[in-house]
Amino acid sequence: MPEPLLTVVAELNAAPGKESELRDALLALIAPTRVEDGCVQYDLHESTDTPGQFVFYENWTSRDHLDRHLASPHLEAVKPRFGELLAAPPRILTYTRIG
Repeated sequence: MPEPLLTVVAELNAAPGKESELRDALLALIAPTRVEDGCVQYDLHESTDTPGQFVFYENWTSRDHLDRHLASPHLEAVKPRFGELLAAPPRILTYTRIG
């Protein structure tokens, strides 16, 4: 039986005045991530009520694939900017579908 998908919900909140810059930085992650081995779904959403509140909804074939993504060059390149772009550290939650 195949391993269940690993679902990730990553929440990122822009620092005041950095909403557009964060949006651009996050949008730039989509194309290279979607072609990564093990990536099933990688979708970015922005709050309809609070501009600058973003959520990635992701599905990966395994934790190992997610870990490789977290160390990918395109993600490593944006991480140093998080200090200036984010109001708080990202909140990353993982789930396994049970039904």
